[in-house]
Amino acid sequence: MRKAGPGERAVAERDPGTQLDGRARVSQVPRPAACDAFLHYRTSKVRALRAARLERLVRELVSGDRAQDPGFVPAFLATHRAFVPTARVLALLLPPPPPPLPPGVEIKKTEGRDLSFNQNLRAVVSVLGSWLRDHPQDFRDPPAHSDLSSVRTFLGWAAPLGAEAREAEKLLGQLLEEAEHAQEEEAQPQARAGPPGAAQTPCAGCPEGCSQEEEGLVQEGPELLDFGVDEVAEQLTLLDVELFSRVRPCECLGSVWSQRDRPGAAGVAPTVRATVTQFNTVTGCVLGSVLGPPGLAAPQRAQRLEKWIRIAQRCRELRNFSSLRAILSALQSNPIYRLKRSWGAVSREPLSTFRKLSQIFSDENNHLSCREILSQEEATEGPQEEDTPLGSLPSKLPPGPVPYLGTFLTDLIMLDTALPDMLEGDLINFEKRRKEWEILARIQQLQRRCRSYCLSPHPPVLAALRAQRQLSEEQSYHVSRVIEPPAASCPSSPRVRRRISLTKRLSAKLSREKGSSPGGSPGDPSSPTSSLSPGSPPSSPRSKDPPPGSPPASPGPQVPSTKLPLSPDLPGPRPLALSLSGPCIPLLGQQGSEARVIRVSIDNDHGNLYRSILLTSQDKAPSVVQRALQKHNVAQPWAHDYQLFQVLPGDRELLIPDNANVFYAMSPAAPGDFMLRRKGGARHTNSVSPT
Repeated sequence: MRKAGPGERAVAERDPGTQLDGRARVSQVPRPAACDAFLHYRTSKVRALRAARLERLVRELVSGDRAQDPGFVPAFLATHRAFVPTARVLALLLPPPPPPLPPGVEIKKTEGRDLSFNQNLRAVVSVLGSWLRDHPQDFRDPPAHSDLSSVRTFLGWAAPLGAEAREAEKLLGQLLEEAEHAQEEEAQPQARAGPPGAAQTPCAGCPEGCSQEEEGLVQEGPELLDFGVDEVAEQLTLLDVELFSRVRPCECLGSVWSQRDRPGAAGVAPTVRATVTQFNTVTGCVLGSVLGPPGLAAPQRAQRLEKWIRIAQRCRELRNFSSLRAILSALQSNPIYRLKRSWGAVSREPLSTFRKLSQIFSDENNHLSCREILSQEEATEGPQEEDTPLGSLPSKLPPGPVPYLGTFLTDLIMLDTALPDMLEGDLINFEKRRKEWEILARIQQLQRRCRSYCLSPHPPVLAALRAQRQLSEEQSYHVSRVIEPPAASCPSSPRVRRRISLTKRLSAKLSREKGSSPGGSPGDPSSPTSSLSPGSPPSSPRSKDPPPGSPPASPGPQVPSTKLPLSPDLPGPRPLALSLSGPCIPLLGQQGSEARVIRVSIDNDHGNLYRSILLTSQDKAPSVVQRALQKHNVAQPWAHDYQLFQVLPGDRELLIPDNANVFYAMSPAAPGDFMLRRKGGARHTNSVSPT
């Protein structure tokens, strides 16, 4: 090892099986104002782990230099579940207890070895303290909670009187209390039968679109729209704040959230699923209340539209982007959007408000407006008090904002798709985990901001929300056609665009990396800079309103679906493209490109479960099959037993020959959906060969 030069830190020798990222940290030395023509710089090297084996990463938790790489420990603790279970990390992290000493022998603390051992103990205790405080759900393993028991045993002899030991005991008590509470709820009979709105759901024997309200069974008590605009918006914000504050950031990881559709995975990411349910509930309330009884006149239905537009505006003032997005999605859905006569009776001012709110989630320029507005809301600060501790949130910050969680879920899905989990030499790609941690840290920052909301529950409004009639996709479209038959729609009505697939949207996001501004750092989701397509104009609100007699121009996707969950699998707000390393990925079907994102499923009895992978112009069929099996958690030695097919329209398939270049053998005009099937498997489909 060479000696460090003047103004330069010493560089340690590189461990085998480790990739380090050397970054230069430059600081300017203060200079007199008269010497503007001369500058003096001091450069210090900063080392950060980019990839390593698991043992080396765990060792870095204890022996790493926090000053050199302050983000390593929080990034590891937040993302480790994506590549290793908690029990495995604890097995490598916790040292064994020292052997019992013979009677009468005292511990000598003056030897260098004992001093070093005590330093390592303090480092391990510090890591466990951060782990217990920031990610307590990692230790949930009912009924025994064996991981937490291991931590308690270690802290019992390493730091029995420390705050970490008290935190472990407190966490164990909370987990046991939650288990007892869950058992009591299971033992008690359910007070309500079904989810909110189930009482108004038509029975299985009723014809399609036939609801209880149409048959004369009117909901008891006040309806949701009978309450004031402020009351409804505040209660929606209260629910969104509570659910968003409970979201566990680790459940938003692409590798975790993508497992939600697997058989037996109903319990995966429960806190994220709760936000999805609330989002769908709000969307269903808008649909059910606006469509309402088919006998309502157009002016009466227009009043309901105006009421929901005012509620959406109030949600915007409360900085609640989740319910705002849900309300706009329902108003832009086809069953409501096609009601030409109802929209024609809406006043000009509410129509103008609706257009301005819709521009927030406009799909132009890859939803640039939504991301910029959220960044501006986060940057809003109040006056800093003198006694506020350094690094803490100012006490006078405005509450919120409550974000649309689907934006972050899509970011993390895209990261998980575009970047590999492992690098050459069986090294864990920790640079990918750092990028994921940047997004998770932003979620945690927003959760802390949401604690400053001061809203009180209003039981009558919450009861009306639960009792609001919910319509399925088929029922809502049927009721809409009863209200205004298709013949009543004029040719100038907005056309319904087809559903945008996940593959197309991921490809679109990644394809715009070429035009990204150099001002944003790679993988920085908080950067307001966008990745714009060449020649695309910036998003701007409409300067002139169309006549009141025509439906408002909707910038969002218009689909006949009434359920718009916070999932990248359905149309919704798309975040900006992250500046990821790798080839530029074009839109699907674009010729002359070097890469694209495809979706691959396995022909089995577990349903059509797709996994997205990055396909480049150099990939042959065996490598694509191997990577797809790895995404599906199938043993890779079986790769030679599978064959790759491209799914074509009309129930047809395109057989990709072995050792063929998949990028050039596939049909560029068809969607990028593929299927893996065992060789020799029988299936009654029309297969075609590439020509």
